[in-house]
Amino acid sequence: MIGKRLKKLRKEKNFSLEYVAEKVDVSRQTIAKWEAGETLPDVVKCKKLMDLYESSLDELTMSERELKMGEEELAGQTGKYVFGIVKVGECGQMTIPQKARKVLHIQKGDQLLVLGNPEQGMTIVKIDELNDYLN
Repeated sequence: MIGKRLKKLRKEKNFSLEYVAEKVDVSRQTIAKWEAGETLPDVVKCKKLMDLYESSLDELTMSERELKMGEEELAGQTGKYVFGIVKVGECGQMTIPQKARKVLHIQKGDQLLVLGNPEQGMTIVKIDELNDYLN
């Protein structure tokens, strides 16, 4: 299952085997074996693949059918979500998980307001939605 997903994600991004191998720090043959289902990436390599493809572990390991079912379930839900864990980079940057971007309709170029306090943590609000709420 993961092999087909890895190949599909690579093709969607228009990446070569060589490019992915370089970014994940393995050989081109290793990527080909993963995609053919001959071997599996370890956890560290899965994390690198997730970062490269801007995807979640679910998206790497689930079938198209399972992913579609998950999206349909999300579309019918309201309330609170746990989207995963993000790592803050050296300059304070972080990547918002893809599933969060889908559910919350966050797209490239959107402006986000970050609010918080030491006792309650922080929250991120889309500026457009805040403006709609205030109007």
